[in-house]
Amino acid sequence: MDRGAGTERGGNRPLRRALGDFSADRRVLTLAGMAVVTGTAASATAWVLLTLIGLVTNLAWYGRFDTELTSLAGAAPGPWMVAIPVIGALIVGTMARYGSEKIRGHGIPEAMEAILIGGSRMSPKVAVLKPLSSAVAIGTGGPFGAEGPIIVTGGAVGSLFAQFFHLSAAERKTLLVAGAAAGMTAIFGTPVAAVLLAVEVLLFEWRPRSLVPVTVGAVTASCWRPVLFGAGPLFPFADNPNLPWWGLPACAALGIACGFISGGLTRALYALEDGFGRLPIHWMWWPALGAVVVGLGGLIEPRALGVGYDVIRDLLSGHMLAGAVLTILVVKGVIWLAALSSGTSGGVLAPLLILGGAAGWLIGQLLPGVHGFWALIGMAAMLGGTLPAPLTGVVFAVEVTGDVAALAPLLAATMSAYAVTVLLLKRSILTEKIARRGQHVTREYGIDPYDLARIEAVMTREVETLDADLPLAEALAAITSGAHHAYPVVDGAGRPVGLVTRNDALRWTVEMDEDVGDGTLAERVSDADLAVVHPGDVVSHALDVMLSAGQGRLPVTDPESGALVGLLTRKDLLQVRATVVRAEGDRRAFFRKGRAGAGEGRVTIGG
Repeated sequence: MDRGAGTERGGNRPLRRALGDFSADRRVLTLAGMAVVTGTAASATAWVLLTLIGLVTNLAWYGRFDTELTSLAGAAPGPWMVAIPVIGALIVGTMARYGSEKIRGHGIPEAMEAILIGGSRMSPKVAVLKPLSSAVAIGTGGPFGAEGPIIVTGGAVGSLFAQFFHLSAAERKTLLVAGAAAGMTAIFGTPVAAVLLAVEVLLFEWRPRSLVPVTVGAVTASCWRPVLFGAGPLFPFADNPNLPWWGLPACAALGIACGFISGGLTRALYALEDGFGRLPIHWMWWPALGAVVVGLGGLIEPRALGVGYDVIRDLLSGHMLAGAVLTILVVKGVIWLAALSSGTSGGVLAPLLILGGAAGWLIGQLLPGVHGFWALIGMAAMLGGTLPAPLTGVVFAVEVTGDVAALAPLLAATMSAYAVTVLLLKRSILTEKIARRGQHVTREYGIDPYDLARIEAVMTREVETLDADLPLAEALAAITSGAHHAYPVVDGAGRPVGLVTRNDALRWTVEMDEDVGDGTLAERVSDADLAVVHPGDVVSHALDVMLSAGQGRLPVTDPESGALVGLLTRKDLLQVRATVVRAEGDRRAFFRKGRAGAGEGRVTIGG
């Protein structure tokens, strides 16, 4: 009987993992291979989506059969300017009601929700209806980009592919996100930003098991992009000024302004969504109401309709007048909020780039350098602050323009916007929708303290035990009169052979009353199903053993002799959490005069 290897007893108990920096195994190579397929499929889906958007745009506004993305600047004003968005919105509302409600909105919250509570399983309906509905919504004038729809569609492609194989929910999540990152990369040519967006928004972890396959998916899309869409940055720009000493603080100030605008947009979006929710009509009609606002905005400024990539290029080139930029900022903001809050299908990245670029362009009138530079800074700040995903915003701006020299100004502005929004808002534009559905999302990553602490640091060392040779009657008396709920049973060498509880004592008492007999304690216990751990194990392993074995207490044994050296209880596990609370809340000043050692021995939570 091997009493020193207790974690392997009793069937399918968690085996002790060799401790190291990472938990990845060779499964990551399998997922990386599958990510190549996912990235290829997502790239093809991105091409289909942009083709459909171009086709619907040309058919609806110019009456021609063409798939090239076309600006709506030349669309003729008139009644059709309002009618076309409304017709498109009615089609989208019908598709959502009778197809799948998950195609409503910009898609990223739906992908996050599938990961968090859906086991990373997305339906074929979403994979088909999301690009179709988005193509109709954007092609008929919806003020959206294609990136949100392709993120959820690429994610659906990865999820569907994963469901053909025996994979865990975590592995399905990896392929879902690999598809999302590949789709974004295919459209924008931003593989690094796509991977960062995956980390900051979708994965809810930073582990090799997910990071490697997601990167493979994004790189695969980069390989396909020159074939499908052409090579080079989507919005080339490299006109950077020589900033004075106060240039970076000015970038930070612009970022703060964008942060406040971002916070205002987020609040306004959900206030309008609440307004739609109070209407006495079914939600399938809401997009049509929002489309009326879109059409009226198009009468004022047609360039505010559609994806608006031409507007982004003009903002960066500086070939715009201040009045036109201000008009686009106001009209685009209003129609985007109205359309998105109504529940139609479309993305957020391109509108945020336009709004941030216009705000940066206007504020840049007061700052040195070309207007296009400040438009670029505003784009990154608005994107990174609103999602909020600051690293994504910085790298996205660099990759989409090819302007590596702007890294420092972009970082200053985007982090400033990020700081403002996380202080202003409890939820972001992405997570507020999920929170309203009853789910809590945290966007802060940290090392699990249970992976850091060793069992020997928190276990109970002074353990009351029962001898295996003790007569059952004496054992029952000791258990019923004792102060503990459970007691380890040890043999003559001090090795645990079982764990008895008050419930066991009650059952045995009933049996003795029925003249079943008494005997010794050793005859009533067995170590066949006894799970034990060792002092050097990490606490997270003990948690796994507790869950697997259904034990609330674990004997801690010496790995060599198998002798009992301690007991780990659920109360002991709380010590790990208490250490984290102390680290967060116990504030001390060690070098202030006359205050050395102040607060010693006290724990202040939240103070």
